[in-house]
Amino acid sequence: MARFRIVTALLVFAIAALALSLLLVGTVDVPAVEVWRILTGRPSDYEPWNFIIFESRLPLVVTAALAGGALAVSGLLLQTLFGNTLADPSILGISTGASLGAGCAMLAFGSSFATVLGVAAGGYVATLTGAFVGAMVLMALLLVMSNVVKSSTMLLIVGILIGYIASSAISLLNFFATEEGVHSFVIWGLGNFSGVTLRQLPVFAAVVVAGLAASLLLIKPLNALLLGRRYAENLGVNLRSTRNVLLVVTGLLTAVVTAFCGPIGFIGLVVPHVSRLLLRTSDHYRLIPVAILAGAVVAMACTLVSVLPMDN
Repeated sequence: MARFRIVTALLVFAIAALALSLLLVGTVDVPAVEVWRILTGRPSDYEPWNFIIFESRLPLVVTAALAGGALAVSGLLLQTLFGNTLADPSILGISTGASLGAGCAMLAFGSSFATVLGVAAGGYVATLTGAFVGAMVLMALLLVMSNVVKSSTMLLIVGILIGYIASSAISLLNFFATEEGVHSFVIWGLGNFSGVTLRQLPVFAAVVVAGLAASLLLIKPLNALLLGRRYAENLGVNLRSTRNVLLVVTGLLTAVVTAFCGPIGFIGLVVPHVSRLLLRTSDHYRLIPVAILAGAVVAMACTLVSVLPMDN
C-alpha cells in the first residue's frame, strides 16, 4: 500500500508539472503570470494569448492526459483478458479499422463521406466520422466472432487477421488515391493530440471518462482471471459476458482516441508493463489507477518533447 501511495503521488506530481510545462511552452511566448490570470478567469488584455491558452494549449493538455490513460487501460485489459503480455489495442484490429475508415474519408470519398452518414461538414469531421465508424464496425465484427469462437487465443488470431485485411485495404486505397489525399492520410496516421478543439473536448472527455469508469467496475473479474479461467468460473465469473464487456470497453476507448487523435499504438503496449514494474503487483485494484496516471504521463511527456523544438 505504501508503494502504491508513493507511486501515485509521484505520477500526480509529474502530471501537474507536465501540464504546467505544456501551458507555458510553445511557438508563442506567453508569460506565466498571464497564463495564471487566464486560467483563473481573468482574461488577458492581449486577446491572442487568451485564444492560445483556451483554444490550443488547454485542450492539448486534457486530450493528451485522457488519451494516454485510455490507451494504457485498454492495453492492460487486453493483456489480462488474453493472458498475453504483447496484447495491445491495435492488435485486435480496432485501430486499423479506424485507419481504414479515415482512409475511406480521405482517399476514396473525400468530405462527402460525412454527408453520406448524415453529417454535413468538411474534411476534418468527415475524417473523424469515418475513423469512428470504421472502429465501431471492426468492434462489432469482433463481438460477433466472440460469440462464435470460444477460445480467447483464437479470437486474438481473428483480430490480427482482420487487422491485416484492413491494412491491405488501406494500401489499396493509397495506390489509387491522389497525392494530396495520401499526404493528408499520412499526416493523420502520425497521431496528434492537438486535433481536439475546445468545442469537441466535452464529447471526447465524456466518452473517455465513461470508458475509464467502466474499466474500474471490471476489477473483480480481471483479478479472478489472473488465477486461471477455471478458478474464475468457480467464483461465478461468466467468461463470455466478461470478455464481451471488455471488448466493448477497450473498443470504445480505442475507437474514440484513434478517431480524434489518430493511431497511437505504443502506449497501450508499454505502459501496463511499466505500471507492473512500479507496483510489483498484478492486483488491478492498484494497477488500473496507476496505469491511467502513467499513460497520461507518457502521452504528455511525448507531447512536450514534440513542441520543445518549436519553442522560440
